[in-house]
Order: sequence, then C-alpha cells, then structure tokens
Amino acid sequence: MFTNNTGTIDRILRVAVGAALLIWFFYDQGTGAWHYAKLIGLVPLLTGLLGTCPTYSILGISTR
Repeated sequence: MFTNNTGTIDRILRVAVGAALLIWFFYDQGTGAWHYAKLIGLVPLLTGLLGTCPTYSILGISTR
C-alpha cells in the first residue's frame, strides 16, 4: 500500500519516542491540553511500526 521510506535507525527512534510519550500520558494522569498533547506519540509510533512516513512521501525524502 505505502512504500517503505524509513530506515532502521529512524524507525527505532520513532518507536522509542512514540512509546515514551504514550507511557508518559498514561503514567502522569494530568489534566489540560498539555496532557493530551502527549497523544501525538501515536504518530511516530505508528509510522515507525509501519515503516512509512506520509510527510517523507510528500517531500520525496527517504532514510531507507
């Protein structure tokens, strides 16, 4: 469906950052907009697991 355009190091960093933000979201249990901003961790986590980045596709970038 999508072409793989992220390299190994890029994928590892995306998964690590995404997982860290989501763990922080569930561990902290704060309130307000900044607490829910941690849910942006879903984006790097999913792009790292899938191996494709839509932004890279639009810009014609590949770290693979």
